[in-house]
Amino acid sequence: MANLSPSQLQKFQEDGFLVLEGFLSAAECVAMQQRIGELVAEMDVPRHCRTEFSTQEEEQLRAQGSTDYFLSSGDKIRFFFEKGVFDEKGNFLVPPEKAINKIGHALHAHDPVFRCITHSPKVQALARSLGLQMPVVVQSMYIFKQPHFGGEVSPHQDASFLYTEPLGRVLGMWMALEDATLENGCLWFIPGSHTGGVSRRMVRAPAGSAPGTSFLGSEPARDNNLFVPTPVRRGALVLIHGEVVHKSEQNLSDRSRQAYTFHLMDAADTVWSPENWLQPTAELPFPPLYT
Repeated sequence: MANLSPSQLQKFQEDGFLVLEGFLSAAECVAMQQRIGELVAEMDVPRHCRTEFSTQEEEQLRAQGSTDYFLSSGDKIRFFFEKGVFDEKGNFLVPPEKAINKIGHALHAHDPVFRCITHSPKVQALARSLGLQMPVVVQSMYIFKQPHFGGEVSPHQDASFLYTEPLGRVLGMWMALEDATLENGCLWFIPGSHTGGVSRRMVRAPAGSAPGTSFLGSEPARDNNLFVPTPVRRGALVLIHGEVVHKSEQNLSDRSRQAYTFHLMDAADTVWSPENWLQPTAELPFPPLYT
């Protein structure tokens, strides 16, 4: 089982992130990669839904906040693409399998392979060892970080997009399906940055408004010297506190950096903000992690 030791728990509480090498078996990594290959081979995304994914604020508002394809993806499996992979008519400029930035946001609910990993006994044991009382799965993503042009992810806090009251109730589980290195865009963290609250929030606009989202507050300038690189091997799991500041650089190498990640919320005495872009639906309420 995947219970944390007291020293591991203390390190997570101090730093806001924790690396657990060897969490996944090679077979589990292969199963997810094979399943994603099948989903990509079967994908059929209409031209008007071909959304380029970005973490830059202005581009987020333009590309994601203005499209229902993104805003209604919380209970679906949808495809999002790198910048510069379409011509002016929406045709692919590179092979489609090389154009994808991520697949989200409900793999955990709709695909049996990812549901099995998300709700595995060792994930449940890990959540219990962290003291989560009523964890629910709020979203999931498969991230490709394509060779040569996999986009950078600018410094951010996950709780900016998945806001709760009180804070401190959101946890990311990031699983490396390939080695994550300095060259192909591993995660970087500012240790201890999870204790100062949230600097900005993405909020959903009232129905029918344009753009569909806006930001409250702003991301402050971050001292790059504060970031610590976190390279990990295939099969590692990285625990990510919802308020810890993290980023990843552009992948300029010739190797991808694929990962599966999902977010939990401890629903005990917690309010999920009705202004979050992602909302549970009658068809898909946030599923409990514990089974």
